[in-house]
Amino acid sequence: MQIILMEKVVNLGNLGDLVKVKDGYARNFLIPYGKAKRATPAALKEFEAKRAELEKAAAEKLVAAQEFATKLEGVVVTVARKAGVDGRLFGSVTNYDVADGLKALGFSVEKSDIRMPNGPLKMIGESTLEIALHTDVLATIKVAVVGEQ
Repeated sequence: MQIILMEKVVNLGNLGDLVKVKDGYARNFLIPYGKAKRATPAALKEFEAKRAELEKAAAEKLVAAQEFATKLEGVVVTVARKAGVDGRLFGSVTNYDVADGLKALGFSVEKSDIRMPNGPLKMIGESTLEIALHTDVLATIKVAVVGEQ
C-alpha cells in the first residue's frame, strides 16, 4: 500500500515521504495512530496545502522533546525490591517500575518509551537506561536497585 508519512517514523522515512508498506502495517498501525495517510490524489493535495503547518508542529515537538531530555539527563530513579543474600532479586524491575519511579519524581514518561536492551533488571546495583522521547531524542537515566529488608 502506498502511504504519505505525516510524521517521522523510525526505519521508514520522514514527514511527507511517499512510501510503500505492507497493507497490515498501514491499516493496523500507521493510519490509526495518525502517522500516515493513504496516498490518494486528494490526500496528496491536502498534504501539500498543510505541509508548512505539519513541519512547524513537528519542529515544536522536537524542541519540546529536547527540553524534556535535558531535564531528564542524570536523573537517578531508586527502586527497592526484596533480594537474596547474593544480590539477586526475587522478582525483577521492569519498565513499568521505572515509569512509576519517574512519575514519583515528577516526570511523566510512557513505559513503552523506556528502553531496556538487556531485559528487566534482576540484580541489585545501578544501571543506565535510555528513554526515547522522540524519534531523534534519547535521554539517559540511571536506575538504582536497592535491597529491601
